[in-house]
This record gives sequence, structure tokens and C-alpha cells, in this order.
Amino acid sequence: MDRAHSHLLRRGRFSQPGGLYLLTTVTYERKRIFTDFQLARSVIHQLRQTELDGLCRSLAWVVMPDHVHWLIELRSGTLCCLMRRFKSRSTHALYKVGMPRRRLWQPGFHDHALRREESVVQVARYIVANPMRAGLVRRVGDYPHWDAVWI
Repeated sequence: MDRAHSHLLRRGRFSQPGGLYLLTTVTYERKRIFTDFQLARSVIHQLRQTELDGLCRSLAWVVMPDHVHWLIELRSGTLCCLMRRFKSRSTHALYKVGMPRRRLWQPGFHDHALRREESVVQVARYIVANPMRAGLVRRVGDYPHWDAVWI
């Protein structure tokens, strides 16, 4: 994404506690950082930490080689605060496990507020099937970096 247009992602953004959101964030220059198992697991730990901190309830997520899809129910704060905390903490966690100090995430993130007519379970299935559609695995269960509350 061109940094000059990242501000457009914020236009019209509304954070509703109790709202369901599909969030997507991408690594800087789409570098395939999370092909490294330990780095992917460190990011997953930070996804789980945001839930322990009471910011959200994670419904489903997948850590792909160069991006993260995350279906949440927002508990407190705003989407911007949630993503800022996740990105900051995950960056520091990766530095601690040996990733060279460089930019990890592209600025901004994409969010989609789920509407009543959208099936939360279908969105979760879409998220966890991402590695299959990308050709990384043949079966969802073969990919190690995903979770959903229904499984």
C-alpha cells in the first residue's frame, strides 16, 4: 500500500464495543516474515495477549507469511488502539526472538464491520481457509498458524 493513501483507511472508521470486525494487516513491503515458525508463533502470542488484556475477543485468525486476518469482537477501546498495541507488541516480541530490527508492519490496517446478514461462521471459514486458497496446504488442518473459537 502506498503510504500517501494510508489515511484513507481511517475515513469513516467507527469502533463499536461489542461490534464484530474482520481486521487485516500486512507486513512491510509484503515480506514473507512468518514463514519462520518461531516468528509466527510470537505474533500469535500477541494476538492472544490482546484478548487477555480485555481489548477484544478473538473469534478466528490466521497468520499468513506476509499478513494477518483477525476476526474479533471489540471489547474496549478503539480498533486503532487495538491494532497499535498489537503491532507494537508483536514487533518488540519479534525483536526479542532475534528478528533484525527493521520495520515489521505497513502503516494502517483494513477493517470490515460485519453486518447482521453476514454469517460470522462463514467469515471465520473464509479466514482459516486462506492458506488453502494461497496454495500453502491442501487441508486447513495442515496449516499450523490459525485458530477459531468453533474448533
